[in-house]
Amino acid sequence: MPLFSNKFSPKKTPTRKVGVFLINKDLSPKRIEKELGPNVGPIRLKLGDHETVFESGLWIPESGKIGGTYKENEKLKKEMKRLEEENNLLKLKFEVLLDMLTQTTAEFHMQKEELGRLKRNLVYNKGTES
Repeated sequence: MPLFSNKFSPKKTPTRKVGVFLINKDLSPKRIEKELGPNVGPIRLKLGDHETVFESGLWIPESGKIGGTYKENEKLKKEMKRLEEENNLLKLKFEVLLDMLTQTTAEFHMQKEELGRLKRNLVYNKGTES
């Protein structure tokens, strides 16, 4: 035993055990693709009565009371987003109608002033003709 041994030297890792598909000695490409292929599907986890699925970086509950609540919350979020978009559209339409009303009112006042000016000119011209 050395006097100055290194306590922090890494230990040798144990060798890996043989995979299940190697025990069967069925090394066909279809079998390997089935067991190790990229199309594994969603990851499911079951703990007691609760089952969750890993999708899009989130654990989504599928069963039990929590799953029902989650699904209801997702429906409400979609409905809320739809209503917010509808509300934004209605606000935009309201602003456009308000702009149109302002423009029409301004044109009406300009035409009213022009009509008044023309009437005064007409009355003035009739008075000077007589």
